[in-house]
Amino acid sequence: MKEKVTDIDQLKQIASQVRRDILRMVYFASSGHPGGSLGCTDMMTALYFRVMNQSDNFEMNAKGQDAFFMSNGHISPVLYSVLARRGYFPLEELSTFRKINSRLQGHPTTHEGLPGIRVATGSLGQGFSVGVGMALAKKMDNDPGFVHVSTGDGELQEGQIWEAAMFAPFHKLDNLIVTVDWNGQQIDGPNDKILSLGDLEGKWRTFGWRVVVTDGNDMASIVHALEEARTHRGTEIPTVILMRTNMGQGVDFMMGTNAWHGKAPNMEQTEKGLAQLKETLGDYVYNENYQAPHLKH
Repeated sequence: MKEKVTDIDQLKQIASQVRRDILRMVYFASSGHPGGSLGCTDMMTALYFRVMNQSDNFEMNAKGQDAFFMSNGHISPVLYSVLARRGYFPLEELSTFRKINSRLQGHPTTHEGLPGIRVATGSLGQGFSVGVGMALAKKMDNDPGFVHVSTGDGELQEGQIWEAAMFAPFHKLDNLIVTVDWNGQQIDGPNDKILSLGDLEGKWRTFGWRVVVTDGNDMASIVHALEEARTHRGTEIPTVILMRTNMGQGVDFMMGTNAWHGKAPNMEQTEKGLAQLKETLGDYVYNENYQAPHLKH
């Protein structure tokens, strides 16, 4: 496993390449969710390249390691990109995104044993509950690892989210850190027009959480929020980070609208988007015939 990246500018460079991966993956698959993936790229880059403690040997039980669960599983392109570029599986495997029998399905799955994925997610609300369960298990085992969970603001309209949100403070899960992609958009339109989230900060505080609001598209800000949250172990209070983000961040015609929640760009649009994103680590080579190893756990 590669060493952690401490330099903010280097993290920004990695994020630019991850955004290029997202556009290309969704374009080649002719389907996927680029908007939320682009919006969460800075957080995911910070989490995997700097913040989380990981091991060369991926284990489903995450013993002695940090664990991550993407409850908003439709933004899988960003997860697959950071996993590949962190060394969990070959970069060329990104070519198989959303293909039949691929390990890189539209929502993360476990049946083909993809390293980095511990549970199938994307049925909104469930990934958060699984993360709460692992955080409780780690507390019971005196395991030093943290559990990180990502959710979307539209996902917070699921009742299961608030069951888990009640459970975590009651069981004093101070090893649990949740990030909310607070972009104000969901598949059918703006949150405020579909089902307003109201006083989101107040809701989480009332449920017993420590609440942090930050700019999720500013690398220094999101790094600080994630790292600072990890200093509160021992307080018996879980942390939620409400990230103000732009859906489609980095690609001007995708930003600030729900139109690209689940739509693939055509060739011209992809080229226009890539022109706005610097290639920093080298694009993966697209190989439509790539055959991935099927690793079972």
